[in-house]
Amino acid sequence: MTYTGEVTPGGAPDVRELPALTITKLAVDEKMSNNCYLLTCRSTGENLLIDAADQPETLFQVADGAIATIATTHQHWDHHRGLAELVKLTGATTVAGEPDADAIIEQTTVPIDRRVVDGDTVTVGDCTLEIIRITGHTPGSICLLYRDPEGHGHLFTGDSLFPGGVGNTFGDAAAFATLIDDVETKLFGTLPDDTWFYPGHGNDSTLGNERPHLAEWRERGW
Repeated sequence: MTYTGEVTPGGAPDVRELPALTITKLAVDEKMSNNCYLLTCRSTGENLLIDAADQPETLFQVADGAIATIATTHQHWDHHRGLAELVKLTGATTVAGEPDADAIIEQTTVPIDRRVVDGDTVTVGDCTLEIIRITGHTPGSICLLYRDPEGHGHLFTGDSLFPGGVGNTFGDAAAFATLIDDVETKLFGTLPDDTWFYPGHGNDSTLGNERPHLAEWRERGW
């Protein structure tokens, strides 16, 4: 089956097989429809989960009961509702952007083992993901980039970038300016058009599909 990235809460995951990494995308919670991404190193079997958004029992089953690391893309409540239960079940190491870590701890009571900053890396088995901090949707949102040695990049953007625009800044013009600047400079300014990105809600896209609209997003202010 060809990967499409189109998933719905309560539906089956969509699975993408790369030479060294398997990406399993799953949507949880019918109201918020959060995307969760389980990354599995194909040589070691180690799992990393991006956003324990909800339904920890389902995520636990999809991961066959083993998650080494859970990365939380940002501090908003809908992206970490399953974190406490999954850490309890798996003993996973927790990762979050340094400026958002305290808020995540306060909301979940889960310690953050690694507070990452721009340029840090996170590993899953033999595979490495680069941390890109994107400020605006929250102070410490992070994206995670996997550069496939045999293909294009795979970028997990949380709520910082979606098909059709950047994340919500809730009417804060200064936050929007920071967000659009970071997205344009750190993502579109450094990564090629064939980079496939995976957002925190909804369908995927590529940087090439979205690049022509950057000026339009900046002009409209959201």
